[in-house]
Amino acid sequence: MNIKSFFPILDWATNYKKEWFKGDLSAGLTVGIMLIPQGIAYAMIAGLPPIYGLYTAMIPQIAYAIFGTSRQLAVGPVAMDSLIVASGVAVLAEVGSEHFIEFAILLAFMMGVLQVTFGLFKLGFLVNFLSKPVISGFTSAASLIIGLNQLKHLLGIDIHRNNKLQNLLVEAFQHIKETHLVTFLIGASAILTIVLFKKYLKKVPAALVVVVLSVLVVKFLHLDQNGVKIVGEIPQGLPSFTMPHFDKAIMIKLFPISLTLSFIAFLEAISVAKAVELKHNNYKVIPNQELIALGMGNIVGSFFQTYPATGGFSRTAVNDQDGANTPLAAVFSALVVALTLLFLTPLFYYLPKAVLAAIIMVAVFGLLDFSMPKKLLKYTKRDLIILNVTLLVTATVGIKEGIFTGILLSIGMLVYKSVKPHIAILGQVPNTHFYRNRKRFKDVIIDDEILIIRFDAQLHFANTAYFKDKLQEFARYKGDKLKLVIIDGESLNNLDSSAVFALEEILDYFNSKHIDVAFTGLKGPVRDTINKSDLIYKIGVDRCFMSIQEAVDCYENTCKGKEDEHKFNQYINQTNQ
Repeated sequence: MNIKSFFPILDWATNYKKEWFKGDLSAGLTVGIMLIPQGIAYAMIAGLPPIYGLYTAMIPQIAYAIFGTSRQLAVGPVAMDSLIVASGVAVLAEVGSEHFIEFAILLAFMMGVLQVTFGLFKLGFLVNFLSKPVISGFTSAASLIIGLNQLKHLLGIDIHRNNKLQNLLVEAFQHIKETHLVTFLIGASAILTIVLFKKYLKKVPAALVVVVLSVLVVKFLHLDQNGVKIVGEIPQGLPSFTMPHFDKAIMIKLFPISLTLSFIAFLEAISVAKAVELKHNNYKVIPNQELIALGMGNIVGSFFQTYPATGGFSRTAVNDQDGANTPLAAVFSALVVALTLLFLTPLFYYLPKAVLAAIIMVAVFGLLDFSMPKKLLKYTKRDLIILNVTLLVTATVGIKEGIFTGILLSIGMLVYKSVKPHIAILGQVPNTHFYRNRKRFKDVIIDDEILIIRFDAQLHFANTAYFKDKLQEFARYKGDKLKLVIIDGESLNNLDSSAVFALEEILDYFNSKHIDVAFTGLKGPVRDTINKSDLIYKIGVDRCFMSIQEAVDCYENTCKGKEDEHKFNQYINQTNQ
C-alpha cells in the first residue's frame, strides 16, 4: 500500500504552496468561530454538557486533517448525529448523567472502529443502501424532532426531551400558556437576526453575533435573575487523555446505534465532500479512505472525551467559500476552539439557552427537504411512499426504526422490480427497421403471426416464472395465428442456471405448439452461457440473429415461403461470428 494513500497529509503537506496559506488561515478562523456556538448548541441536542461539544469541535478535525482526502471538509459535531446520540444513549442512562456521558464517548469509539473497518475492507458501497428517498424522509423527520425539542428553551417552558413527534406536540400544547415572554423574545429575536444575516450579510458569522449580543444583554440587564435560563459555567482547559469506559454489556446494547451512526455520518460527510470536490481539480475524494479518516477522528476523539463527529454541511460550505485549499484550515479551526477552551469559556456564562435553541432551529430548518417529495410525486410514486413512510416512522416511532424501515422498503421495492420487471411487446415503426413498445408508439405495425418481446431486466431465478407466464399470456392473446416468437435480448446481460432451465421450458412449450422461437441481440456473456450449457443446440444457431429485423426477414423470406435458402444461411453464419 502507498503510504500517501493512507496518510494523505504526506501528499498535500509536502506540496504545500505559500499562496495557499492566506485562504487556509481565513477559512480556518471563520469556521473555528462558527464551531464555538455550534459546538455548544449541538452538545445540548445530544444531551451533553456544552464542554463536550467544544471537545468534539476540536479533536476529530485534527485527526481528519491527517487521514482525510477532502481538502475542505469541516469535521465536528452535527445536529442530526447529535439527535441520534441522544435517542440511542437515553435508553441506557439518564440524559446528562455521568453514565450518559460515558456511553456517548464509548459510542464515538465504537462508531470509529466500525468506520475504519468498513474503510479497510472497502465496504463504502454499503452506504448505497440508504437511498435518496430514505435520506430525505429521515432528514426531514430528524429536523422536526430536533427543532421541536428546542421549544423547551425557546419558550422557557418545561417539556421533557422526546424523540417522538406526537409526544412533543401534545406536551408543548399543554404547557404553551406557561411561556416565559422575555425568553421567547430573546429566542425569536435571535432567529430573526440569524435569518436576516444569512440573507443579506452572508459572510458575517451570524451565530457568533447573536451569541455576543445576547450575552451582553443578559449580563447587563440581569435577565438571568428574571427567569431567563443561561448556559452557566463551562469548564476551562483542554480535554485530558481518558480511556473510554469499555463495558461489554453496554457495547452490545450500543452496537445497533453505532452501526446506524457509522453509515449516516459517512453519508453526510461523503455527500458534502463530493459536492465540494467538483469545484476543484487538484485532488480526488476517495470514499473508503474517507471512512478511515472519519473513523480515526472518532477513535482518537473518544480518548479525549468527544462524542460522534462527522463532516458538517454549512461549515464545509463556508470553508470552501473562504478559500480553504488544504486541511491546514481545519488545524486553524481546531486552534480557535483550543484557545476558546483555554481562555474564553467564562465569556459564555450568560449565554441564554434560548439563543442556542434559535441557532439550532435555523440550522435544522435548512435540512427540511420540501423539493424531493414534489419531484417524486411527478415521476415515481413508489419512492414517494418510501420517503413518507420513513418520515412518519422516524418521527413517530424512533430514529433507528425509521432508518431500518426505509432501507427495508427500498430493498423490497428493488426486489419487487426485479421479480416483476417491465416487459414490452414490440412493433415495427413504419418505413424503418426500428421496433418499439406498442404501448408508447401507437402507430407501430404488429404482425399477427409474430410476437416480439423485450424483457427489460436480467433474467434470473427470481423472475423466470414471471417471464414464462407473460410469454404464454401474450401468446394466448395472439391465438392460433401465432407462428414465431422473437425474444429481444438487448437488455439481458447475464443468465443464471434458473434462466437457462426456464428458456428450455419455454422452447419446449412453444415447440409443442409448433411455434418457432428466435433470439436477437444477445450479448457476449449471454451467448457464452447458452453455448456452455448446450442450450444453443435446443435453440438452434439458425434462430439467433443480430437484430429483430433480420429475424423478421428470415421468417418472411424463409419460414413463410421457403425462399432464398442461400440468404438464410448467410444470416446463420453472421450470428455465429
